[in-house]
Amino acid sequence: MELDEYRDSLEFFPEYQLTSEPLRIDCVVIKKTRDVQIKKNIAAMFREVNLIEYKSPDDYTSVEDFYKVYAYACLYASLEEVPVTSLTVSFIGSRKPRELFSHLKNTRGYKVEESSPGIYTVTGDILPIQIIDSRRLSADENLWLRDLCHGLDAHEMAAFFEEASRQGKAARIGAYLDVVIRANNDSTLEVRKMRKTQLSPAELFKKAGWTAEWEAMGEARGKEIEAIAIAKKMVCSGFPLETVVSITELDPEKVRELYNGV
Repeated sequence: MELDEYRDSLEFFPEYQLTSEPLRIDCVVIKKTRDVQIKKNIAAMFREVNLIEYKSPDDYTSVEDFYKVYAYACLYASLEEVPVTSLTVSFIGSRKPRELFSHLKNTRGYKVEESSPGIYTVTGDILPIQIIDSRRLSADENLWLRDLCHGLDAHEMAAFFEEASRQGKAARIGAYLDVVIRANNDSTLEVRKMRKTQLSPAELFKKAGWTAEWEAMGEARGKEIEAIAIAKKMVCSGFPLETVVSITELDPEKVRELYNGV
């Protein structure tokens, strides 16, 4: 009624639903001890509550992503009744978001500076914000984030799997290993040609969460019916013909028939 004179120019949507799905933050990291100082480069700015948005190897951090996660931070502060000054926001992707950087500088008036390789600090807002280009991170200090991307060569893949095996983490990061392998099929094949690694392709796939299939094959790995079961899963997952043939040792023509059926 207050805006009645503008009724013809306005539309009203009571209780407007912003999204069809519940709003969810990729990851929230809470410091259990407030005075602890984290020296790790990717978490040096952490405060009590830290919101993290991660983009897959095929995606990037857009301007829309920035405002979405910024809104999440404000909602979190309101709903959890914590000061907004106790929050930080981090964006992690495998490429430099040039469009977002341009927007932050030219539209928002923020400063964006690379505080350390791959870590860009955004200043000018009440919230501490950082944007991480994982491919520029140090391989020594940030192995897990840096390798979660496309374009790893055979040496990088071998070093990654050796480290996962050495630390005994492989059993707990099956989904992670699966993403790395899918993103770097050709390099995975090259790994078994390198003498420095003790991991065979079969072991790599077992660590990626396909343990049941490989164990079912056991000593009878050459049995066609079991090899085809593995091949079907690989074909459906997008692995190239050469990779499927090399891993399963099936006849190439039989593998081609599987692709025709997908």
